Amino acid sequence: MNYDYAKAIKQLRDKMIISQTELAKILEVAFSTVNRWETGMYKPTIKATRKLMPLFEKYEIKLELEEE
Repeated sequence: MNYDYAKAIKQLRDKMIISQTELAKILEVAFSTVNRWETGMYKPTIKATRKLMPLFEKYEIKLELEEE
């Protein structure tokens, strides 16, 4: 099962009205990490996912299953 983190992270930033750099600071990761998640090159680590999930819930963002 794969989830579409790229769309969810973009939606999160749009709802929070913040840049990739600002989200990176909130999550304590590098800007390039957020950029890679948003472009779909990589998926968040377990540690990052634990920080993202409460934000997704707060802003009512649903993770969608990717079709393989």
